[in-house]
Amino acid sequence: MKPENRHILHLDLDSFYVSVACLLNPLLKNKPVAVGEEGNRSIVSSCSYEARRFGIHAAMPVAMAKRLCPQLILVAHERGVYSKYSFMVAQIIASEAPVYRQASIDEFYLDLTGLDRFFGCYQWSGQT
Repeated sequence: MKPENRHILHLDLDSFYVSVACLLNPLLKNKPVAVGEEGNRSIVSSCSYEARRFGIHAAMPVAMAKRLCPQLILVAHERGVYSKYSFMVAQIIASEAPVYRQASIDEFYLDLTGLDRFFGCYQWSGQT
């Protein structure tokens, strides 16, 4: 098959770590939340959209994030928990996508080549 006929869907689970934190603690929903560790050299791994309104973003030093948003709720990493939820997402993808690769805990590439014959790659991916 020619490379120009391939259809690859990139899935990047935005705010994955914060979404997991909110699943575990629903009181965090709709609040400025960042996942990271306390400390002078710590950085934000992920943040909620409410935190982004203050200019906070991933890879920002936690100290700076706290200055930008004093009411920021900092949630510690739950490493094994994130893997569990990533595996759950991968299982859903595996049950629906013909071919996929997991690039990281929150990022996937799906090869949708050939689905256009059935109902269209854009429709399958939820795009219009």
